[in-house]
Amino acid sequence: MFSDIVCPWCYIGVTRFERAAAAVTLSSGTEFETTLRAYQLDPDAESHARPLTESLTHKFGGDDNVKANLDRVRAAGEPDGLDFDFESAVEANTFDAHRLLTWTVAHDGVVRQRDLAHELWRAHFVEGADVADHDTLIARAGLVGLDVERVEELLSTNLAADEVQMQRDTARDLGISSVPTFVIEGRWTITGAQPQDALERALKQLASADGAES
Repeated sequence: MFSDIVCPWCYIGVTRFERAAAAVTLSSGTEFETTLRAYQLDPDAESHARPLTESLTHKFGGDDNVKANLDRVRAAGEPDGLDFDFESAVEANTFDAHRLLTWTVAHDGVVRQRDLAHELWRAHFVEGADVADHDTLIARAGLVGLDVERVEELLSTNLAADEVQMQRDTARDLGISSVPTFVIEGRWTITGAQPQDALERALKQLASADGAES
């Protein structure tokens, strides 16, 4: 799953995808292992805790347009139980968050990475936390059971930076220009925050096709 922590549609899309995959596993027995891969909507974003709404207005112009788009996101997330407090959210560069997520899946597995990603999405979109701040990343990592001392060591170095850059390059090579994008076994691609029932149908079809080929 190519996604970004400051992308609200990624939060919605990944949540729906995970629920769809769980439902298909229950009904068919087909299991899915999902890994988050780095995609940065704005690699040049500054990390000065600037209010997100102010940043969006500066980039896209017009308070009314920004408000309408944010209201659309709120409405989309509501049926999935996802809240968005955009007024409290702050602009953040997510490179270090992606380094942490990449390191986590390598050392603690996909489940812990998923838990951390959801914790960071909540931190950014619900609690107004700065997900570029190392203290925030360390605290959230501790909440999901990661070794805080190892996380502190990671963030004090450039560890996993090359892996994050490689993931970004892979997204570019695959022609990915928007997120969330789900690449399944390197053969199938699903783009966007699709409805859960549509994702379930797609995953069932893909599972059937994969079974027929094996």
